[in-house]
Amino acid sequence: MKNPVKQYLEDTHNLLYSFLVSLPLFLLYEVLILISQPQGENIVRISVDVWIKSLFTYFGVNAVSFSLLIVMLVGLFILYKERDRLKSLKFAYFPMLMVEATVYAIVVAFISQSIVSFILNMAASDPISSLSTLQQLALSLGAGLYEELFFRVLLVTLFILIFTKIFNKRWAGVTAAVLLSALLFSAVHYVGAIGDAFTMGSFLYRFLFGLILNGIYVYRGFGVAAWTHAIYDIMVIAFLS
Repeated sequence: MKNPVKQYLEDTHNLLYSFLVSLPLFLLYEVLILISQPQGENIVRISVDVWIKSLFTYFGVNAVSFSLLIVMLVGLFILYKERDRLKSLKFAYFPMLMVEATVYAIVVAFISQSIVSFILNMAASDPISSLSTLQQLALSLGAGLYEELFFRVLLVTLFILIFTKIFNKRWAGVTAAVLLSALLFSAVHYVGAIGDAFTMGSFLYRFLFGLILNGIYVYRGFGVAAWTHAIYDIMVIAFLS
C-alpha cells in the first residue's frame, strides 16, 4: 500500500487541483476589490493585475468581464483535459492543501525574516498602512493569484525551458530560472504608484521569499504556491499592521 502522504502529494500535483484550489482567490479578490473600493475611482490593484487589465482595456474590452471569460475558458479546458482525474476527485484534499499552504507560509516567514534580520539587522517588510484592512486583504489574495501566475507559471516555466536548452541540463535550467524569477519578483515591488522605497533588507527578503515560492511552484504546483503567498500576506496584515 502506497504511503498516504506520498499519494496525496502525487494526486494533488496537477492542473486540476491547482485550478480548483486557486479559483476562490480570483473570486474573493475581485469581490473584495469592489466592496472595499465601491466608488470605482483610482482603484488600487496588484501591479500584475493592472498590467493585464490595462492590456485588455487597450484593446477596447471590459477588463473584469474579459478576465472572467478567460478564467471560465481556462477552467473548461482544464476540466476537459483532466476529465479522467475529475472522476476520482477527492474533496478531502482541499482542506489539506490549505493546511499545507499555511505551514509553508509560516515556514517562509520564519526563514526569510530570520535570515534577513541576521544579515542586515533590519525589518524585512511593512504592510501598506495607507490602505484599509479590507483593501489590504484584497491585495493579499490578489498577490497570491496574479503574482504567482506571472512570476511562477509564466516566468519560471518559460525560463526553465530557455535555460534548460542553454545549459542542456534540467537541474541547471531550473536553478537559473528560479534565481532569475526571484530577482524579478523582488524588483517589481518597487515599481508603480504603491511601490515601496528600495532598501537592501526588503529587496533581499522578497528575493528569498520569491526563491522559496519558486521552489514550491516547481515541486507542488501553482495552487499551493498561490495560497502560500496569499496566506503569508494575510499574516503580515494580522501581525504587523
